[in-house]
Amino acid sequence: MNLANTLPAAAPRAAAASADAGEAERRRSFAIIAHPDAGKTTLTEKLLLLGGAIQQAGAVRARGERRRTRSDWMKIEQQRGISVSASVMTFEHGGLVFNLLDTPGHQDFSEDTYRTLTAVDSAVMVLDAAKGIESQTLKLFEVCRLRDVPIITFINKFDREGRHPFELMEEIERRLALDAAPVLWPLGAAADYRGGFDLLDDRLDVYEGGEPTDEERQKLEEEIGLARAACPLFDLKSYREGHMTPVYFGSALRTFGVEALLAGLARHAPSPRPQPARPHAIDPADDKVAGFVFKVQANMDPNHRDRVAFLRLCSGRFKRGMKLTQVRSGKQIAINNPMFFVARERELAEEAFPGDIIGIPNHGTLRIGDTLTEGEALSVIGIPSFAPEILRRVRLDDPMRAKHLRRALEDLAEEGVSQLFKPMNGGQWIVGVVGELQLDVLAARIETEYGIKAGFESAPYETARWVQADDALRLKAFVDGNRGALAEDRDGAPVYLARNSWELDYTQKQWPDIRFAKTREQPGS
Repeated sequence: MNLANTLPAAAPRAAAASADAGEAERRRSFAIIAHPDAGKTTLTEKLLLLGGAIQQAGAVRARGERRRTRSDWMKIEQQRGISVSASVMTFEHGGLVFNLLDTPGHQDFSEDTYRTLTAVDSAVMVLDAAKGIESQTLKLFEVCRLRDVPIITFINKFDREGRHPFELMEEIERRLALDAAPVLWPLGAAADYRGGFDLLDDRLDVYEGGEPTDEERQKLEEEIGLARAACPLFDLKSYREGHMTPVYFGSALRTFGVEALLAGLARHAPSPRPQPARPHAIDPADDKVAGFVFKVQANMDPNHRDRVAFLRLCSGRFKRGMKLTQVRSGKQIAINNPMFFVARERELAEEAFPGDIIGIPNHGTLRIGDTLTEGEALSVIGIPSFAPEILRRVRLDDPMRAKHLRRALEDLAEEGVSQLFKPMNGGQWIVGVVGELQLDVLAARIETEYGIKAGFESAPYETARWVQADDALRLKAFVDGNRGALAEDRDGAPVYLARNSWELDYTQKQWPDIRFAKTREQPGS
């Protein structure tokens, strides 16, 4: 045997694995979370601007369509000035690849945000300097905590009248039980705000107005000395474990502090982390491709009735044209036209690495929760559906379009915009949502994207619960005895529709061996 010919055979594979690991280390996948109007979308745009992904910020919406916010692509988002759908944007900066997910700020779309947070390795929490921690921020933070997502805090709008930095950091520590470590301290405040001092690098950056006066410098030195004495020092391990948040003060509108924030993400935010799955977690160092669908979006391009599944790559080196196995069905799917995104703009993805998010055009084959692999039977976990809080019957203005309406409702339910229930007694479709704004979005999209006028009427139900049991016969007995109060979701799973909380409590007591679940794991996961 010629050892010279056999020994080097493993070397190219090892070199390729090492190169792939290096590519994974370059990835930073993060979400931006905030209460509405805290400045989340403006910050998103400024990060894209610094990353070279766009040439012109769209914060000044009054100047027309050409300056529309790039991440708010849906018509209703542009009309109302809110984000109601998670947007995915990829850009390169400083030798790293950033995958930025702009999440809905409105609480009615918290389920979309929850799923989005399954696809990131860290988050930026945006706070308004005048308002501090608001209700939706608190809810989104709790989701991050459930998933151990490390958080960087950006206190925005510091160029306006607001609260004192120490007061804001004390609130973070008190309400979120996080150590708040100042990293970028403001020079001045409100109309006098014009710079930031980096406590890690001992460097002052003046954004405008020239060097600080002796009086300004003395006040800044006093505040920094107090901050260092009273606040914890930044600790990378504590941050990545979710116990500490580094705090940056700035103004997204004036691009103050945004560059320092981007540098902090590059320097401190984690590269891809292991993804929880059955029968074992997916390690980003694995050489076989694995990923999961966390979002499906229809009709992003008004010129085509398209459907795109957003796949978070967890391991391996993906190449365009690969055939991956859909674990739920066991079928192989050829991925011929994967894409990267900057909102509506698309770029063909020739290859992708752990941490990347790619769009896969398909015609309903892929759904939220699906795991795709090179063959191993892995299923990513932790992507649930939540029981809706509002139930409505669908009203169709033109009965001749009933089939078209059903298709529209099913399409939008697949996206997670709403949930769809078919009563077992053959009644009208029931739509379930978390909040009223979701109904407005649903009606607007049905009319805009499908050309159907539809509305929603009160349903005689207040709450919904998935019913499950260890004993199949007991479940069948419950279903047979309560068909008038039961529906099926779009997967055929039985759902109990209660008229009020008293009825739900009474039924639970009558059937103690039946589980009435508020959540249900996505079938693909």
